[in-house]
Amino acid sequence: MENLIAYFSDIPASHRTAILVGGLTIFLLIENAAPLFRLKYNKWKHLGINMFFTLTTIIVNFAMAFMLFLAADWVTTNEWGLIHWLGLSGFWFALIGIMTLDFIGAWLAHFLQHKSKLLWRLHLVHHTDQNVDVTTANRHHPVESIFRFVFTFLAVIVAGAPLWMVFLYQSLSVTLSQFNHSNIKMPVWLDNILVWIVCTPNMHRVHHHYRQPYTDKNFGNIFSCWDRIFGTYIEVENSQLRYGLDTHMSESEANDIPTLLKLPFMRYRSPLEYEEQEQLTNRHEQDEFTRVS
Repeated sequence: MENLIAYFSDIPASHRTAILVGGLTIFLLIENAAPLFRLKYNKWKHLGINMFFTLTTIIVNFAMAFMLFLAADWVTTNEWGLIHWLGLSGFWFALIGIMTLDFIGAWLAHFLQHKSKLLWRLHLVHHTDQNVDVTTANRHHPVESIFRFVFTFLAVIVAGAPLWMVFLYQSLSVTLSQFNHSNIKMPVWLDNILVWIVCTPNMHRVHHHYRQPYTDKNFGNIFSCWDRIFGTYIEVENSQLRYGLDTHMSESEANDIPTLLKLPFMRYRSPLEYEEQEQLTNRHEQDEFTRVS
């Protein structure tokens, strides 16, 4: 535990970058070798769009990082927060701290984005991706990145997380997000084991189905327990899925950066108003999502 704390207390920026880039590279290679769906799309264009939003997320987080430094320093100095009040130490100090950061900074923030029309507009960019793969993990509108950062800041205060724990959490968060968005075919036995602890691709990808109520299920990022506890967990046969949003299925609204940047500021579209778009979505041939045997 001491070695882990020592490493993440002073983790170089280059190592944090390596975690992000390394995860993308590894999961892209696995997707190519063992994909669940044979997605027919321009992979380079898709990569370019999602990497643009990955870059804006990095810029937002970098610009506001000093707030996390200040928060982590304050809670440590004043022994403020849940893990301090509970008198935890060692493994339990780390586990409960990481779980609290994941619940507030990821699950709760994500859940609220689906329940508020204003916040949902910010989250649209993430869900308009009709070809979900590892690069989808960081496809977030810049304003949404600010909102998510605010919840990470609040999570640090509530948990009482020291800086090393914040860095550890962020490393786990980016890695698990890449993992659970990956278009990889996992052995059933392995998924059945892992899904009791973490969010797997089979668990999360139903969240990217183009219609409700599936869009409002399986919000988790690192730990799968939150969806089970709050009744938002669901199991769906993945071969039945179609990615995207029924309200934004046009090419320009899914694959054009200027349009995606404007989406949160356009008129809110209720799914009930767009039942007629079933005709549009039917044009997207099911064989685009032909399952790999």
